[in-house]
Amino acid sequence: MTEVGISLHKHPRFPAFKDRSSVEKALWTDNRFNLPSVHARLAVMVQCQEQGQSGFATPKTSGKLLRVEQLWQQLFSDPSQWWDNRFIKKNSKYPDFEHKGTHEGLWIEGCLNPPWVKAKVSSMALGKVQSGAAFRSRVPDSSSNGGNVSKLCQEGRLTEALHIVEIMVQQNIPVPINTYACLLKWSSRRKALAEGKRVHALIVHRGLHPNIFLGNALINMYAKCGSVLDARQVFDSLPEHNELSWTSLMSAYANHGQGEEAINLFQQMQQKGIPPNKFAFVVVLKACARIPALQKGKQLHSDIIRSGFFSDVYVGSTLVDMYAKCRCIELARQVFDSMHERNVVSWNSMIAGYARQGLGKEALTLYEQMKEEGVQPNNVTYVVLLKACASISALEEGKQLHMDIIKSGFESDVIVGSTLVDMYAKCKLLKHAHQVFINMHQRDLVSWTAMIAGYAQQGLGKEALALYEQMKQEGLQPDDVTYVVLLKACASIAALEQGKQLHSAIIKSGFESNAMVGNILVDMYAKCGCIEDARQVFNNMRERNVVSWNAMIAGYAQQGLGNEALVLYVQMKQEGLQPDDVTYVVLLKACACIASLEAGKQIHLDIIRSGFELDFIVGSTLVDMYAKCGCIDHARQVFNNMHERDVVSWNSMLAGYAQHWLGKEALSLYEQMKQEAVQPNNVTYATLLKVCASIAALEKGKRLHFDIIKSGFELDVMVGSALVDMYAKCGCMKDASQVFNHIHERNVVSWNAMITGYAQHGFGKEALTLFEQMKREGIKPDDVTYVSILSACSHSGLVDKGLHIFDYMCKDQGLIPTMDHCACMVDLLGRAGCLNDAEDFINEMPIQPSAVVWMTLLGAARNHGHVEIGRRAFDCVVKMEPENAAAHALLSNIYAAAGRRDEVVKIRQEMNDAGV
Repeated sequence: MTEVGISLHKHPRFPAFKDRSSVEKALWTDNRFNLPSVHARLAVMVQCQEQGQSGFATPKTSGKLLRVEQLWQQLFSDPSQWWDNRFIKKNSKYPDFEHKGTHEGLWIEGCLNPPWVKAKVSSMALGKVQSGAAFRSRVPDSSSNGGNVSKLCQEGRLTEALHIVEIMVQQNIPVPINTYACLLKWSSRRKALAEGKRVHALIVHRGLHPNIFLGNALINMYAKCGSVLDARQVFDSLPEHNELSWTSLMSAYANHGQGEEAINLFQQMQQKGIPPNKFAFVVVLKACARIPALQKGKQLHSDIIRSGFFSDVYVGSTLVDMYAKCRCIELARQVFDSMHERNVVSWNSMIAGYARQGLGKEALTLYEQMKEEGVQPNNVTYVVLLKACASISALEEGKQLHMDIIKSGFESDVIVGSTLVDMYAKCKLLKHAHQVFINMHQRDLVSWTAMIAGYAQQGLGKEALALYEQMKQEGLQPDDVTYVVLLKACASIAALEQGKQLHSAIIKSGFESNAMVGNILVDMYAKCGCIEDARQVFNNMRERNVVSWNAMIAGYAQQGLGNEALVLYVQMKQEGLQPDDVTYVVLLKACACIASLEAGKQIHLDIIRSGFELDFIVGSTLVDMYAKCGCIDHARQVFNNMHERDVVSWNSMLAGYAQHWLGKEALSLYEQMKQEAVQPNNVTYATLLKVCASIAALEKGKRLHFDIIKSGFELDVMVGSALVDMYAKCGCMKDASQVFNHIHERNVVSWNAMITGYAQHGFGKEALTLFEQMKREGIKPDDVTYVSILSACSHSGLVDKGLHIFDYMCKDQGLIPTMDHCACMVDLLGRAGCLNDAEDFINEMPIQPSAVVWMTLLGAARNHGHVEIGRRAFDCVVKMEPENAAAHALLSNIYAAAGRRDEVVKIRQEMNDAGV
């Protein structure tokens, strides 16, 4: 065949190839009968044509194949005889390597190459092949080559640019200082520390160090790449420093959490007589914000005014940010209001300050003012505002912000989208959060973590873990924050097996040494009831901070192991760790759970010594501890001495009174709370309604109901359930039913309150109807539900129905009967006169019967006059409670009803002898 031409411009009627000996024999490249291999081979031929070679396997090309292989062997045996043109050739027609003598060329992608060439080239050390004549012929001077380096850097080809400069240095070709600076700039932008160090080595090799210009560039590069120690070494090696040198190193310290070193450096700069510029002030203000160092920040504020930099918008914005992060929001606002010029950064700093302090309403008000002044928000503005909405659960304002984001075109921003997901999740609107999440064009790890966290926060651990599996399928690997969120999800649903699987994944990913991950692992195991596993993780932690100790102490407290928590507290102090407010809160809870008043008093003394007595969270927990330990007077004293009391403090005191059946005192405290203008929350109302129910204070309960409606808590499921319970216990079943029907989202507690109300008032059929409705609506009954419904059957004489429900609970639902369930069943059978069945039931119970169960049977025997069963029940009761007066009285009544006066006298004599 003779090649006619492979051309896109060839007329389709002409063949691509024809036989020399026969005009009739011809081939077309687009023939539909061609084999698939034809197109691949044609592609190789095109490549060969571009390189000026033939792609046909002829005797001539066979010789070429041999020659190409020989040339490659020569190149690898003696690279010094070849020019390397890879990084400076203009297009693919130029060879990658050119022989210095024969000028024969080699292409790495050549179609005639042996198969081993590519691997050999990739393993060849850089610099072995020289860049000389060929280089000079195409790059006439160092200045034009500097342009090539800059272009390569801009294209993201930093390694190639650096290779060119390394070759230039090896060939003693002058390299402009700006070229080194360019490489350092792009190394810092890409955080390419290894490449930056190679540039540093070249600078030292050429004798350009120390040079103030390159020295500053080196400090900046090391600072941006996170190597503060190297930045400091370069700084110390410079014979002189200018403002940029000092500022660059200060920035390195400030950005890596070493604020005190940054401030010290700033003071040294001033002592050297170098006046700070606005950039230096900005850096040191950021350092003050990170520590935080309020007094130093105030001093800097005065220096800035004296230096005339206060009018600079950048300096002013950083001052606002510094005061806000030092929790001086009033001073931040003063600076903000006094600024002559404010840009979007200034507004963002002030809005963020409000958001961080939990002042979401103020942040949103400032946003409205920002729009009125015609300042266009950016993505940072929206992120901060969405966080403000999330912090105060401002759903409507969040929705309005969402509309503004869409109008401004920031909806596609991945950070804004992730914060939107987080806002909706924290406002308990998971449907909206999920909708935003699935509509995001680009989702990064932050987006996935925000959505997983949303599910975890709402107790939807299964959904959170399912989303994690989907995330892995899309190729994303979790980071430490993702693992923390997932472990919280496991803890919320006690998913121990999934938690263990995550623990294995954490070990493989290398995050086990991460203190934050270790702390949440301890918490997860503790909440799943595996306190020994929690302790093992705690013991294996390389570095334990106060949060680690708090997690372990809290784990013991949650499991009711107060003594172990107190022992660990002693060990914590022995190891020199200073407890914080959280430590004292969990310790007080540990004391409360075991009613250890003495230990609680000792912790109280430690709190006073540590200066945490004024902390209102610690104070509230102290009130709760004293109340639960039976010292209501001590609790009230602590409450009265608190300088600052929030709604939690008031709730703790109210709960204390409720626990001690001091209903009048609780209601009186509520009136005082209103007088001091403290806004009650759902916990406040739920506690007070329980108080009203306990003392049957219907009128007080109705007034509370009115306050609840005014406060907007009527739809709250916890408050609604407490209202149902209060009305039911006060005998107002109509009102209870009306409240129950108005609860939008009813949980198992709501249903239990209503079913219990019907049961207590003898409305067995109504209770059963509600029980069936509850199951139809997909609410799974719990232990309390079955106690109530069995009690309803007992009071209504529905023996068969009660037996059926008990079987359903045990066999279909897999619940293990508690003592309360068994007592209900004995009462059910006993009331119906089935005393033998009741006694058999007790003897077959899977758990040891309590005195209450036998007392129930004894009461039934008294009602039905069954002497023998009554006597056996009595004997079992007095074995456990010898001085039970009620048991003696019941047996005495049984004997009296049977006319057995002698036995009555005998029982009464026994009571007198025992002092009963």
